[in-house]
Amino acid sequence: MEVKKNDRANLEKRKSVFFQVGLIITLSLILIAFEWTSKPSNENSLGDLEDMDIEEEIVPITRQQQKPPPPPPPPPSQITELEIVEDDVELDDELVIEDIEADQNMAIEITEFEQEEEAEEETVFIIVEDMPTFNGKEASIGFREYIGKTLNYPDIASENGIEGRVIVQFAVNSRGQVVNARVVRGVDPALDKEALRVVNSSPKWSPGKQRGKPVSVQFTFPINFVLQ
Repeated sequence: MEVKKNDRANLEKRKSVFFQVGLIITLSLILIAFEWTSKPSNENSLGDLEDMDIEEEIVPITRQQQKPPPPPPPPPSQITELEIVEDDVELDDELVIEDIEADQNMAIEITEFEQEEEAEEETVFIIVEDMPTFNGKEASIGFREYIGKTLNYPDIASENGIEGRVIVQFAVNSRGQVVNARVVRGVDPALDKEALRVVNSSPKWSPGKQRGKPVSVQFTFPINFVLQ
C-alpha cells in the first residue's frame, strides 16, 4: 500500500515563507540589540557634585616694597670771607679803557685776509660762457706770449742740458687774479720752480663770466723749456 502525504502537511511548499519570517525575526533582534541602552545605576550621582565643597586656591598677592631714594647730600657750606677795608685806604675802582687806533697797515692785512677767504669759497669752473682773456686776447695766445717774454731758463738746467715740458695748473678767480698754481707734471726742480714763478707773477686777467657774473675758471697750461 502506498503512503500518500497530505498537501497541507507538506512543508516544502512553505519553506520560503519560513525562511523570510526567520530572517525578519533575526534582523529585528539585531536592531533591538543595537538600540538597547542601559540606565545608570545611580541617577542622583550628578547631584552629589553640588554638595561637594570646592576649595578655591587663593594666590597670595606679593608686592615688592620700593625703597625710597636716598636723600640728596646736603649742599656744601659756603664760607664767605669778608674783607674789612679801612676808611683811610683808597680803592681804585676806575676802569681804564685804552683807545687802540688801527693803522693803515692793519686795515690792508685784514682786507687781504678777507680776499683769501672769498677766493677759497668760490666755485671753480672749467668751461664757462665767456672764458677769461689775457691782454685782450685768448689765453692760448696772450698768456703764451707773456710766458715767452718773461721766462728765464735756469742756469743749472741749461748747464746740465735739461729740457722738457712742465704742465702747470692754476685758476683765474672772479677778480682776474691767478691763484692756486701748482705743477701737475714736472721735469726738474729748477724748471718747475721757474714755471711757477712765471705763472704766479702774471698780471691780472679779464675774468671769465657765467650768465653775466664773474666766476673762477681753472686752466691747465704747458710750458716748454727748450735749449737753443
